[in-house]
Amino acid sequence: MSDTTITGLFAWEALDSRGKPTVGCEVRLDGGAIGRATVPSGASTGRHEARELRDGEARYGGNGVRKAVANVTGEIADAVRGLDVADLDVSLRTLDGTADLGRLGANAVLAVSVGAAVAGAAARGLPLHRAVADEGAAPLLPLPMVNIISGGAHSGRSIDVQDFLAVPLGARTFAEAIEWAARVRAGAAEELEHRNFPVALVADEGGLGPFLHTNRAALDVLVAGIERAGLRPGDDVGIAIDVAATQFARADGRYVLAAENRELTADGLVDELADWCASYPIVSLEDALAEDDWAGWRTATERLSGRQLLGDDLFVTNPDRLDRGIREHVANAVLVKPNQIGTLDTARAVVRRAQAAGYTTVLSARSGETEDDWLADLAVGWRTGQIKVGSTTRSERTAKWNRLLRLEAELGSRAEYAGRTALGGIR
Repeated sequence: MSDTTITGLFAWEALDSRGKPTVGCEVRLDGGAIGRATVPSGASTGRHEARELRDGEARYGGNGVRKAVANVTGEIADAVRGLDVADLDVSLRTLDGTADLGRLGANAVLAVSVGAAVAGAAARGLPLHRAVADEGAAPLLPLPMVNIISGGAHSGRSIDVQDFLAVPLGARTFAEAIEWAARVRAGAAEELEHRNFPVALVADEGGLGPFLHTNRAALDVLVAGIERAGLRPGDDVGIAIDVAATQFARADGRYVLAAENRELTADGLVDELADWCASYPIVSLEDALAEDDWAGWRTATERLSGRQLLGDDLFVTNPDRLDRGIREHVANAVLVKPNQIGTLDTARAVVRRAQAAGYTTVLSARSGETEDDWLADLAVGWRTGQIKVGSTTRSERTAKWNRLLRLEAELGSRAEYAGRTALGGIR
């Protein structure tokens, strides 16, 4: 036995930020250290993601997770008791025995994986960001992508496109970047009020959820919000868009913009996005095409070069799908969500593989989040360069921002701030 040997697991059914059940877990080690984690869940989920285990019973509309909790305290606990935390993630995947962790539940497995990482850091007397970092790697504070306006699955499909985000390119520190983003959100709210749109509608990730007439109108509001904040669109603040095209793709390959009563081919959607990029200071496009539209993605990668083309549903933090993208020169960036793949070791491997291939990396929260802040430490320790956790409102979002603000204050000159360089050669 050592200080990092697992002696027991405790788990419970908790609630995420949307009021849906999720798994909370406590991992106890032989040396007395304890690690707790309550895992997130997505709304806009790709079909290639690791699979959560839900009860399917009447309570919580079928979304209860008592079976997943029982798996943690039963089969998983029996199997991992006596293991060192360093050996845990491989053992969890072997124990589950399925590619998508669907037998035990990705929600159960991730809760144990993260809880063990937190406990292992405590046993070593280290903050989590140092415990997960490569040896000799300096901490890197990430450039934030901050949600300002939402539609799609995050806001009752008020518009088709899922998220419009502010990227504080010109900020010199993380603290300044967050302050600028808060100003932009307030400026966008002022602009909506000026246009007689209600601003009390708040989306899943804390952004504004107005019912606009077109998707392009959200870009106009966001640009006006940047200007109302006293900042320069493009120079001080760029725009990122999570298109989430899988959500409005049809089986026949067409894309339906229901809010505008339009249908587009894949080429037509790329034309639309190219027109937006020519008219607005867009620096990043996420899920520009659907998750299995590889041909459309190749077209987008050729035509929209000069922007960060970010794969979320496309790659689902999966090493095999990322490898295909690298081989076929599809996209140039990967969104990393640990709950898409179920264990921290595989999520970390995806970050390493992407960066080795010259792809930029963005660590991301989910629409159903918790008050945990471990994601912030992963971004700093893994040196992802960028992070996306939602808006500057709602405590499950600000918990991550606040952790990063503390780390910046705590680390001082020992930490580098990625800033605009996180986008690589992207203008």
